[in-house]
Amino acid sequence: MFSNIANQLTLLRILLIPLFVLSYYSGWGYWAFFISAAVFGAAAITDWADGYIARKYDLATKFGAFLDPVADKLMVAVALALLIQTHNDMWFTLPASVIICREIVISALREWMAEIGARANVKVSTLGKVKTTFQIIAILVVMVFPPIYTNKLVLFLNGVGYLALYIAAGLTLWSMIIYLKAAWPSLRDESE
Repeated sequence: MFSNIANQLTLLRILLIPLFVLSYYSGWGYWAFFISAAVFGAAAITDWADGYIARKYDLATKFGAFLDPVADKLMVAVALALLIQTHNDMWFTLPASVIICREIVISALREWMAEIGARANVKVSTLGKVKTTFQIIAILVVMVFPPIYTNKLVLFLNGVGYLALYIAAGLTLWSMIIYLKAAWPSLRDESE
């Protein structure tokens, strides 16, 4: 199960979540945000690395295919939940909630499609990878440049992070619609 490096990197991403939360609430002022962003960034690198290694060295496993998206969703959901508290406004909470809710809907859809033998209809697309990239950028930027500091540069960069978050939320909705359209014939047939 965890005998290959790709699966070990995926597991590491999950194990980084408690360290991420602890560093975020460490009370170290700005350093808490910076260290948390570094932990999140390390997790993002493992996400890229595990997929690259699995493909390059033919280490892909069914367990890895299951665990990798779970690890991604857990890390992103935890990061957004922490940031919702820090940002404490509707303009951050709205796109963060869209992203979290989409992940739940698509996870349930993939589970359902796997159950009826049509999982290939909702496999990860290039759009999903672009969405994930914008999510990671947005989370890193808003974490490193929180709105609690009133420096003009920090506030500008925080605004850039918000823009990236809104782009990620838009891509999230778009990809969800694509997945639902692809799955609709199977879902319709199963409901009849």
